[in-house]
Amino acid sequence: MPRLDQLLSSLGYGSRREVADFVKSGRVRLGGEVVKKADTKVQAEDVTLDDEAMEAPHGLLALLHKPLGHVCTHSDGEGPTIYELLPPRWMARKPSVTSIGRLDKDTSGLILITDLGPLVHRYTSPKAEVEKIYEVTVDRELDPALVATFASGGVMLRGEDKPCLPAQLEITSPLTARLTLMEGRYHQVRRMFASQGWHVEKLHRSRFGDYTLGDLAPGEWRMLDMPEEV
Repeated sequence: MPRLDQLLSSLGYGSRREVADFVKSGRVRLGGEVVKKADTKVQAEDVTLDDEAMEAPHGLLALLHKPLGHVCTHSDGEGPTIYELLPPRWMARKPSVTSIGRLDKDTSGLILITDLGPLVHRYTSPKAEVEKIYEVTVDRELDPALVATFASGGVMLRGEDKPCLPAQLEITSPLTARLTLMEGRYHQVRRMFASQGWHVEKLHRSRFGDYTLGDLAPGEWRMLDMPEEV
């Protein structure tokens, strides 16, 4: 079992010194009883701070509706980041949260957030074959022949030596389509359309694996249940 100060610090509640101050102030309880020592061995499920249970003590998984203009990076200088939309405490977790896959600055939609490395690998490994659905708007009228082209498994992207896996394209209007992919190459959707002579004007990810945005507004997030096997 972890020590109380180690647990709260790893979950982003404060440094060990700050946790010690919480204990002295009587703010931390274990099974309903006020904790006297910060180095007490504890089970996370039994701990409360200010009468609130620990948040996601065994790992965090959330769904974020990424708005346009935000970047999926921890670095400064590239514009507002998706992490500015999340609770500051999440960035203080050890390890801090990161995105599962990325969406570029000019793409909106569903992105997953977690602090569990194995979960990132599970969803982003080339062998994962996670279904992703994108809503696409292009610059000129779509050719129905693109449906067969994208399904052929023969689309080559510039600078790569292996063709894209077969992808399902549904043309929803003269300038819009829905594309379903089972892989996640760098800027893949934009590059696939560019390889056939179309420029993507708008791009939105509406589905990632079993997850959809539902009525979640841009910039908002919600917690998800952790998969049974991580």
